[in-house]
Amino acid sequence: MKKALLLFFATAFSSAAFAQTTTTTTGNEATGNTTKTEVDVRDNGTVKAETTTRTGRTEVGQKRYNTTQDVKRAGKKTGKAVEKGAKKTGKAVKKGANKVGNKVEDVVD
Repeated sequence: MKKALLLFFATAFSSAAFAQTTTTTTGNEATGNTTKTEVDVRDNGTVKAETTTRTGRTEVGQKRYNTTQDVKRAGKKTGKAVEKGAKKTGKAVKKGANKVGNKVEDVVD
């Protein structure tokens, strides 16, 4: 009896191994949409597919996205301000150097 039970369980587990589940998840990072598809292939060859779709972001995901966009915007604004300041400083240095150069020529002459 013991051997018969062991044989039964061994065949039950080996046949369960043939039924396989494959899960694929696709998503769009920009919109936060995700699609999850589960495909079950049964022992007899039939296929069962289940698809779950989630659109949009969760509240936490939306806050995270907003924060990253704010940081990106602030970085661009800071970069433009630094670039503008560097250009103004460069012009001022060039103008000052020209004035000093002109004064030196006047003194030498």
